[in-house]
Amino acid sequence: MAKKVQKKLPRRKEEFTFHGYKIEELQKMSLTDLIPIMPASARRKVKRGWKDSEEKFLETYRKGGDRRIRTHLRDMLILPEMVGSEIEIHNGKEFIKVTIQPEAIFHLFGEFAPTRRKVSHGSAGIGATRSSKFVPLK
Repeated sequence: MAKKVQKKLPRRKEEFTFHGYKIEELQKMSLTDLIPIMPASARRKVKRGWKDSEEKFLETYRKGGDRRIRTHLRDMLILPEMVGSEIEIHNGKEFIKVTIQPEAIFHLFGEFAPTRRKVSHGSAGIGATRSSKFVPLK
């Protein structure tokens, strides 16, 4: 079960564009047409070819339907055709539900499912350190 839901980004005032292309135009392009406008890391990943697991993920995604998609692939590239879909990404402990926004194009899945949490320590207790001796107790 996905326990956490990613916060939604605020609505943008103007339509999203990537290097002058609207999201609808990007979705109509083939992968070979997208290569020249990709960032270097994404372009390198695509030119080297998909791994077997990434090909299998794309195949199941394109078959799709209304099924929820869960994956452990944190190094999978987000393509324009994935915008608007919900994908559950594993962070090492649980699956985090992520709605793919247009701003996420050509990023990796792992960037949206953090593996570490923010640490917030409590106050020092009795016997913690020498300095906590001077902390007044309630």
